[in-house]
Amino acid sequence: MSTGAARAEWEAWRRERVARLVGERGWLSVVALHWLEPGENRPEGLPGTFTLRDGAVELSAAAGDGYAQGGAPVERRVLVSDASGKPDLLSLGPSRHVMLLARGGKFALRVWDAGAPARRNFTGIETFPFDPAWIVEARWEGFDEARPVMVTDVTGMEAERLVPGRAVFSVAGRELALEPTGEGAALAFVFRDATAGVETYGAGRFLSAAAPAGGRVVLDFNRAFNPPCAFTPFATCPLPRPGNVLPVRVPAGERFAGGH
Repeated sequence: MSTGAARAEWEAWRRERVARLVGERGWLSVVALHWLEPGENRPEGLPGTFTLRDGAVELSAAAGDGYAQGGAPVERRVLVSDASGKPDLLSLGPSRHVMLLARGGKFALRVWDAGAPARRNFTGIETFPFDPAWIVEARWEGFDEARPVMVTDVTGMEAERLVPGRAVFSVAGRELALEPTGEGAALAFVFRDATAGVETYGAGRFLSAAAPAGGRVVLDFNRAFNPPCAFTPFATCPLPRPGNVLPVRVPAGERFAGGH
């Protein structure tokens, strides 16, 4: 692919990235994360009662509270969490939505508000200039079986993830490697490099790559992007594992210059 075509694809990717971020249920609209305790919970700002019992969460609300699911009013419902892949998404009035999250054996309610100040005041994401030198072809070393590892998130909780292999590449003559975590055809990396905390988000960045082909995988660091926790304090982002902390600068992809 020519440099011009690669740049055009990167610019299109950036536009799509920003569109998702500023959507009504994008990360800029997340305004709360309420962790639930066993028994009855009445989170601040949310009507009704959320009862956690025996690993299930049930909402009990009055007709006038305004909850709806798929356009139908909801007064009592055992909520399906995001662990199912098809969670319930409750609307609450014209601008708010609520979803049940499952994290490390715990449950939380995530709340979006389309009128959130972060969304209204968003001015864009600063990036490093596009550089074709940071489109890196790596050698893929797949494992015979995916290896289970523990991944810590920003809340301190741990969850087991699978590592299917590692991508080995060179920067300035130095051999490095990154390991993706998760399942699925695409590869999802969480990494940190020497720009972290100075030019980029301190906790690290994310990078997605297509599935390996012919023993190779393309890492386009121009598409390294900030995790959700760079935009809201109500995210549960995974942190880079020690082996994914690169001892070099990666001046490509999204930058970060401020707080939430």
